[in-house]
Amino acid sequence: MTEWIKCTIGDVCSTISETYKGNSKKVVLVNTSDVLEGEILNHKKVDNKDLKGQFKKTFEKDDILYSEIRPANKRYGYVDFSDTENYIASTKLMVIRANKEKIRPRFLFAILKSEHIITQLQLLAETRSGTFPQITFGSELAPMEIFLPSLEIQDKVVSVLKAIEDKIIRNRAINDNLQQQAQALFKAWFVDNCDSPNWGIGCFSDYIEAVRSGDWGKELPNGSYTEQVFCIRGADIPDIKNGNKGKMPTRYIQSKNLSSKKLSDGDIIVEISGGSPTQSTGRIAPIHDALINRYNGDMICTNFCKAITPKLHTSAFVYYYWQYLYDKGVLFSYENGTTGIKNLDIMRFIESEQILTPPMSLIEKFDAICRKSFDCIAQNGLESERLTALRDTLLPKLMSGEIDVSDVDI
Repeated sequence: MTEWIKCTIGDVCSTISETYKGNSKKVVLVNTSDVLEGEILNHKKVDNKDLKGQFKKTFEKDDILYSEIRPANKRYGYVDFSDTENYIASTKLMVIRANKEKIRPRFLFAILKSEHIITQLQLLAETRSGTFPQITFGSELAPMEIFLPSLEIQDKVVSVLKAIEDKIIRNRAINDNLQQQAQALFKAWFVDNCDSPNWGIGCFSDYIEAVRSGDWGKELPNGSYTEQVFCIRGADIPDIKNGNKGKMPTRYIQSKNLSSKKLSDGDIIVEISGGSPTQSTGRIAPIHDALINRYNGDMICTNFCKAITPKLHTSAFVYYYWQYLYDKGVLFSYENGTTGIKNLDIMRFIESEQILTPPMSLIEKFDAICRKSFDCIAQNGLESERLTALRDTLLPKLMSGEIDVSDVDI
């Protein structure tokens, strides 16, 4: 077995603080909220003027962006693209660059995202004074001790992890494509075809059986709060839409409320509180048996959401029509509150927003097609969930040399 040497993270990489000095008309701003579990989520260009003072740092391909705040939130990203000239990172993101003569950037990234390192960093962050649990490269990250194999072994470890992660990425891309196909089909059938003479005008309430409130209950069983449930929050909506399980917390609610709040196949979750100047309230996620069956228990939504129960065979029509209007920014006009948290006037939207009412036969046909897509999205999500668990199990064993990859053929 190849010898692994003991060193520190600071021995094999450095933090880069090169200030952006370009004069491009458009730039991409990367904040801590724009990186998550390896991905850089934001690539949208904005005008290069009146930028907030926090956006200063440049970065390049194979750099690692790593948040200084709350390491346990896993706000880190690997730069896997070359065209970084007009990207500017927040000063709250460390730009970490590997010394490629000692360590492969991907191997360094595997170290930095390992649970062992993240747990240590979170504990260190919480011991520091200040508003947020925070770390710095020099004080917390650089002194951490690691074991390092040869570059050849590093390449083999990276190849094992990459094979798993590439499949997860492909599943995500397939799910994105399925969502786009369904949205395109909706537009072709129900928007571009809107001049059909036998279509009428109605509203969402024509297709909805019930709108139900959520519940937050208690963290632990207490008195009449005895029914254990999984609770969908607004933060879980993006995961659920992408076929993932989400990270729903376990709560306890009163037994008398369970039957009226329990989610079923075909329901739609709507976030009614929150939003931002650029993102309205009203985000939605579909609920289907493939998701419910992945949890060993009943499922509800938080009281910051509502559960919509569409009429039979209309769930996909309601879901994609709602998403279509959301993407157009229509739901901004149904928000209450001018300061602080915004709330969606969901009943006014459902009962007054005019929508086209196509023949029921077309709605049912669309629902049948989308149900197959939802099932496929859920299956891909389940496979990715299992692959993620496999990767996370293998990662510490690979990074410590417990699993010998010296004979792996790459």
